[in-house]
Amino acid sequence: MALKEFGVGMVGYGFIGKMHTYAYNSIPIFYNPPPAKVRLVGVCTSRKETAEIAAQHGGYEFGTTAYHQLLDRDDIHIINCCTPNNLHKDLLVDALKAGKHIYCDKPLAMNLAHAEEVVEALKGVDVVHQMTFQYRFVPATIRARQLIDDGFLGDVMSFRAAYLHAGYTDPKRPMSWRLDKSQGGGGALYDLGSHILDLMRYLLGDCAEVFATTKTFVKQRPVTKGSDQLVDVEVDDLALIQMKMKNGALGTVEASRIATGTNDDLWFDIHGKQGAMRFSLMESSWLDVYDDRAEGGPYGGNKGFTRIEAVQRYPEPSVFPGPKFAPGWSRFHIASIYDFLCNVVKGEPSPPTLYDGFKVQQIMDAAEKSARGGKWVNLE
Repeated sequence: MALKEFGVGMVGYGFIGKMHTYAYNSIPIFYNPPPAKVRLVGVCTSRKETAEIAAQHGGYEFGTTAYHQLLDRDDIHIINCCTPNNLHKDLLVDALKAGKHIYCDKPLAMNLAHAEEVVEALKGVDVVHQMTFQYRFVPATIRARQLIDDGFLGDVMSFRAAYLHAGYTDPKRPMSWRLDKSQGGGGALYDLGSHILDLMRYLLGDCAEVFATTKTFVKQRPVTKGSDQLVDVEVDDLALIQMKMKNGALGTVEASRIATGTNDDLWFDIHGKQGAMRFSLMESSWLDVYDDRAEGGPYGGNKGFTRIEAVQRYPEPSVFPGPKFAPGWSRFHIASIYDFLCNVVKGEPSPPTLYDGFKVQQIMDAAEKSARGGKWVNLE
C-alpha cells in the first residue's frame, strides 16, 4: 500500500524549528516503514532574508513572511508552530479554521486567556493536534508510566521534580523574546516548567492545587550583546511550586534558568507505598526503581534500587540506530513527531494534545497567581 503524503508548513525557524525539521527528515531513517511521506513545502519567518535562508537550509520549497500563504495552500496539511509564545494563539486559531493538522511547541500560548481561545477554536474541528512535550517519548519515562499504570508504586505519596538550566546566570546575556514578558508571557516557569509539569501530569495525573514562589535574580539586561543600554526584566528566573495532585500525592516542582553548574537537567523522584522510581535526563538510558516488597534481611537482603536499561528500546517499526544504543535529546523529538504522524494517518488525536497543553497552561497560570498572592490556588 502506497504511503500517504503530507505537506508541512513550518512557522518559525529558530532553534526548535530547525530541530523539528531535522526530525521530519529523519523519520524514514529511524522508522521502517515510516508512517507517511513528508514533504517540506513552506517555511515562514519574520523577515524576507531569513525566510529565504530558512527555505534553503531546511530544504523547504519556498519561504515567506506571511503564514497565511501556508494556510491557503491545499498541499500543506500540517502546520508546525515554532514561534515566540505571543504568536501562538493567532496562528493556531487560523490554522484550525483552515482545517490544518497542528504540531505546536510548548507552551500552548503566552497566557491562559490566549490558551482558552485556542481550546474554543478546537470545538467542532476534525483535525489532529499535538504538543511538543518530547519527554513523554523517552523510553525510560514510557517505562515509568507503564510501571505506574501496572501498580508498581502502589498509592503515590510524594514526588520531587525539576528542570534546571544555567544559561541565564550571566547578567551580560542580552535580552531576547524569552526574557520579554510581552512575547514569552513568562520565564523559567513557561520555558522549562511547562515540560516538567506535563511530565508529572503524564505520570501522576491532574493537579488539584498549587502554591508557588517565583523570583527574578537578574533584573536588568543589555538590549543587545555588548550594549551599555539596560532594560528591565519582568519574567522569572526561578519558579518553585508545591503541588497537591488529585490522586492525593504531594510534591514539588522547580524550574530554573539560573541553576549554576547544570546543563539540561530534568529529573524526578516518585515515592509510593510499595515502591519508588527516579530518572535523570542526564542519564536517560536508565530508569531506577525500588521495590519495597523485595525480601529484606541482613545487610539489606534484596532491597535496593535497580537500574532498568531502557536505553533506546522503542517498539517496532523503530530500526535505527538500535535498542542498545544510548538515546539523545534529538531522538525524543523524532519519536514525538513519529507519534504525531501516526496520529495524522489514523486521523485521531492522541496525547499530548493541545488540551494537554491547556492543562499545563492552567497550572502555570495558577502558579503565577499563587506567587503574586502568597497563597494556595485551587485548579478545580
